[in-house]
Amino acid sequence: MSRILGFAFPGQGSQSPGMLSEHFSQSKEVNQVFDISQEVLGIDFKKLIQEGSAEDLSPTQITQPLLLTANQAIWKALNIKPEMVDLMAGHSLGEYSAYVAAESITFEEALELVSLRAKYMQEAVPEGEGGIAAIIGLSQDQLLSICNQITDSGQLVSMANLNSENQVVISGTKEGVDKAIEVCKESGAKRAIPLAMSVPSHCKLMTPASQKFSLELDKINLLPPKTKVIQNFSVSHSDDVQTIKDNLVSQLYTPVRWFETMDYFIDAKITEFYECGPSKVLTGLIKRKFDNVVLNSLDNYETLNLVKGK
Repeated sequence: MSRILGFAFPGQGSQSPGMLSEHFSQSKEVNQVFDISQEVLGIDFKKLIQEGSAEDLSPTQITQPLLLTANQAIWKALNIKPEMVDLMAGHSLGEYSAYVAAESITFEEALELVSLRAKYMQEAVPEGEGGIAAIIGLSQDQLLSICNQITDSGQLVSMANLNSENQVVISGTKEGVDKAIEVCKESGAKRAIPLAMSVPSHCKLMTPASQKFSLELDKINLLPPKTKVIQNFSVSHSDDVQTIKDNLVSQLYTPVRWFETMDYFIDAKITEFYECGPSKVLTGLIKRKFDNVVLNSLDNYETLNLVKGK
């Protein structure tokens, strides 16, 4: 049976102190990518990973370029061409890693771009004024009704990441999210957990950030990707660079449709799924959804050889 490969790149929340320790010790490519990142941004992410705390890694202006670097380092360690992969997608911020891997944008350009993205997002909602939470055990219809009810009362909250049938991340004002957590628990949610992220992504509070970011994205000479990249906003692939840019801007203030994206992967009949990042977050989300598909996370250095069929 022929191999059909699907790659997914994680976003914020997949970082942790000490990550990629095996990769640093065994791969010159990994170290080279972190060196490039330091040259471009002037931040020693390798030192931050090895010596910093979880709190040090959590501000979005650190997390976004850090995870782009980590994802790209693992991709470069594979030493494969994007054409070898049949489908790619990135979860939220991870979408930029997918476009770097697909050679649509250079790593250096993407570093500067996601750094500006993080800056504009933090400026749109000062730290402490926004909230984000994971809700487990309610249907999307139930959660939409709760979000609408609270928003109508004057505190914006909306569904931000549609991760699985019963796992959704919400975001909005701190008061709105706190109220939603309370109502979700009363409505029978198995869990309703505040998340340690400094900005409420993928909601209308990010509209000012999207307007500034659009101007920066217009300056980038994006190329058509060399393999299919399924976008968060549209759950579809496009070779048209203006469509890609428009959807990346829209992604800032609209939900990540990850559940539908994984349906796209299933419909494409992929035989192997690889999470190309420093965690198993995405693999955990879809393990019950994929039957007869090999699932691997490349946070373990030894799994890199599986991609090459060794």
